[in-house]
Order: sequence, then C-alpha cells, then structure tokens
Amino acid sequence: MAKMCKSCGTVVDDSFTNCTNCGALLDAQPTQGQVVPPQQPMYNQPGPTPGYQGGYPQQPMMGQQPMGPVDPNAKSKMAAGLLGIFLGCFGVHNFYLGYTGKAIAQLLITLLTCGIGAFVSEVWGLIEGIQILTGSINTDAQGRPLKD
Repeated sequence: MAKMCKSCGTVVDDSFTNCTNCGALLDAQPTQGQVVPPQQPMYNQPGPTPGYQGGYPQQPMMGQQPMGPVDPNAKSKMAAGLLGIFLGCFGVHNFYLGYTGKAIAQLLITLLTCGIGAFVSEVWGLIEGIQILTGSINTDAQGRPLKD
C-alpha cells in the first residue's frame, strides 16, 4: 500500500511517515483511480531548500557536498591524483581519466627504455597528479567534471 503526500503529490511507501520528496508528514493514501501528479526532482519543488535562505542560494560551506545532482559517471579527483603521483610512470591516472594516448605514451617511455626513461614519465605523472589534486586539471577525457 502507498501513501500520497498532500503537499507535493508524491506517492510514498506506507512504511515512511514523512514524504521522501518534500519531507511533509504523510497521512493520506491514494485512492483507486486517483490521478497522481508525476514526481518532480527535489530541487524543482517549492518550499525550503537546503542551503537556501531567501534571495540568492548559498554556496556550500567547506567540507559540505555541493547541492544538486552528482554525475554517477564522474571520476574521483583524489583517486586520479594519487594514481598520478604514485603510478605516473605507467600512465595509470591517464588510463583512469580516459586519456589513452597520453597513457600509452607514458607506458611506452617506461617500458621501451627498460626503466631508464621511467624518471621522465614519473616526473610527468607527478606533475599531472598535483595538477589534478589542485584543480588545474578538473575534467576527464569526456569533459565531465571530476568529483571530490
């Protein structure tokens, strides 16, 4: 059985006491044949929004996650940066971010010089790893922003 929120019209499982969309207290159940409005994302709903105090929306404070949807395919900035710092001579961070051309170049420099050129690739990877962590490089090969 399901309940319908009187505030936004969202149909919610009866195990919940508050609406999962707008947080209002639930007490109504949809009847058979009743038209239920389509569910809207929370950020399009009227009413209080986290981080919003009238006027302009506030920026999230340091340590808080940004508001809004997060791309599920976004790559981790921390993972890419650490891969660049520790495994940069093999181009692992570039493989992770989808830059296969640069990754293959770093890998070939290391392997074809029998490790002598690994120093060059490692410095290259170290610099890119630091750039990723500081935000100078902030997108993957498809142009998607890296997540924190």
